[in-house]
Amino acid sequence: MALPEIILPKWMTKIGTKLPGKPPRFVLVSVLNTMLKKGLLPADMELFVGRKFEIEVLDAGIKVRFSADTEKFLDDNFSGAPDLRLAANGIDFMRMMMREEDPDTLFFNRKLQIEGDTELGLITKNLLDSVEWPFSEWFLKRSTSTLD
Repeated sequence: MALPEIILPKWMTKIGTKLPGKPPRFVLVSVLNTMLKKGLLPADMELFVGRKFEIEVLDAGIKVRFSADTEKFLDDNFSGAPDLRLAANGIDFMRMMMREEDPDTLFFNRKLQIEGDTELGLITKNLLDSVEWPFSEWFLKRSTSTLD
């Protein structure tokens, strides 16, 4: 079941830019670290040590900035430019997680922006491609069972 093309209205983007970054950053970093611990995120953390990341959900006006050390991702709102920036509308991030679209397709269709260190971007893109998002099977089962 394909996700519909939902883009949040501009007024929501304006609200999102005014909200504090700590809650979404805490949630994202907690989820990433939980996935690391459970072996669901096959990341070689040595490749991410000291690197600064920014993920922006364009239509929600939310920017999440974090970094990494040798063991985990850090809830660290740094200043300055990130080493890697990924930006897309929320629905396109969901499509990637649900395996409806791969990062390459979204990038070449100009729906995913990848900026910064090219090698880090490639490593991150390949990592995103390899992740088995735990909720995607659950979501697919629920959406197909409601159609029956």
